[in-house]
Amino acid sequence: MTPLSRVVIGSALILAWPMAHAADGQKIFTQGGSNPAAMACLGCHGPDGKGIAAAGFPRLAGLPAGYLSKQLHDWRTGSRKQPVMEPLAKALTDDEIKAVSSYLASMPGDPAPTVRRQQIASDPTTRLALYGDWSRQIPGCVQCHGPGGSGVGEHFPPLAGQPASYLEAQLNGWRDGSRSNDPNQLMVGVAKAMTDDEVVAIAEFFANPASPEVKP
Repeated sequence: MTPLSRVVIGSALILAWPMAHAADGQKIFTQGGSNPAAMACLGCHGPDGKGIAAAGFPRLAGLPAGYLSKQLHDWRTGSRKQPVMEPLAKALTDDEIKAVSSYLASMPGDPAPTVRRQQIASDPTTRLALYGDWSRQIPGCVQCHGPGGSGVGEHFPPLAGQPASYLEAQLNGWRDGSRSNDPNQLMVGVAKAMTDDEVVAIAEFFANPASPEVKP
């Protein structure tokens, strides 16, 4: 083999690697990981990765790969607890976590709400969602999670359109200690400062597919 041939073959392998990497992620999503305990994601999160609201399974499609990867690693370490996801995450290899996270991030997600940032809140739930209650050290949800709760970067996932039961479970997880993987323990403090009724109301507020902020 000539030096030129080696270069051509090597270049082809380098170019093919991302495609193989993405294909692995798709296989994990549709068929599961190499360990049988790593079940296929679509069984709970739907063939389009947009979740199954009736069962409380959240949307994963279009979420940042870094966020998804962190959650899987957190289930492995126990800083986030859930009886199905913990053993599943532990059954995935590091490469499989990276691959499936990248694949899910590449899937089409729901479009971000078209909203304006300012609005006069006419009820307590809207006020809490948009502006918070600083007397209790609660920032407005959209101040971290973006306009309409559409998500911001790898640390603040989308709230809009996620199942109400899922959002409620996460807030209660931060309250009871079964979830403690938020940046600087911000959500732990916020959730513990909220009342039971506020947790339910905020979850339903963002689960509504209509934008929680007024459209222009």
